[in-house]
Amino acid sequence: MKLFASRYLLLVAFSLLLGACQSTPPAATETPDARATAIAQLEQSLASSELATAEDQLAALQAQSPNDQSLEQYQRQLAEAYLLRSQIVLQKGDVNAAATALSRARALMPKAPALTGGVNNAIVNARKAELDKAEAALNAAEAKSKAKVIDPTAQSTTVALNVNDMVKLRRQLDAIAADVVNYQCDVSIQTPRTEDYPWLATLLTKRVKKLDSGFDLNLEKQILRNISAQMVLSPRKP
Repeated sequence: MKLFASRYLLLVAFSLLLGACQSTPPAATETPDARATAIAQLEQSLASSELATAEDQLAALQAQSPNDQSLEQYQRQLAEAYLLRSQIVLQKGDVNAAATALSRARALMPKAPALTGGVNNAIVNARKAELDKAEAALNAAEAKSKAKVIDPTAQSTTVALNVNDMVKLRRQLDAIAADVVNYQCDVSIQTPRTEDYPWLATLLTKRVKKLDSGFDLNLEKQILRNISAQMVLSPRKP
């Protein structure tokens, strides 16, 4: 009887051990399956150029397995994808987007400066060109906003000339020439005497050409006996 009981207990213990062994594998295989799914999702994001999503997915995988060297290939693929994006948007003229993409490529591959060197130089040059263009536009706008003698909103402005005071006349002509160039003005020189026109025209022309040698100065002569010498400045219509 005792022998039978011992055999029965041994059989029960063996059955329990066998059941435990059979139930263990699913739990053990759960982690590899989840990892394989995460890597597949990462590869899909890279293939679809969803780079921000791919970067988040890669970071999650690296946090789970910080010593997994197999993830380095995905990190390099992501860096190269950001670099390619930087090149593409730079060609389209979007310097800011190119710089952002390049910074992500650098962050992902800090030990490979040669990877980003060419694009970086292109961005620097493009940014310099943008800054130069913006500075030129700003200078032009500032110059135009500071009209010296004309009303920029008016169709024309009449300036009475100080022909009896050469010092004041020269200052007037300096200001008139600046507005003529900055606001692309046509000029009508109105004088009571025919002989006054040539020297006034010469004085103004010299000043305009000094400011802009290529400016197409359009002068009109009007002899009006009942007025003092004056110039009428009319900004050209676009």
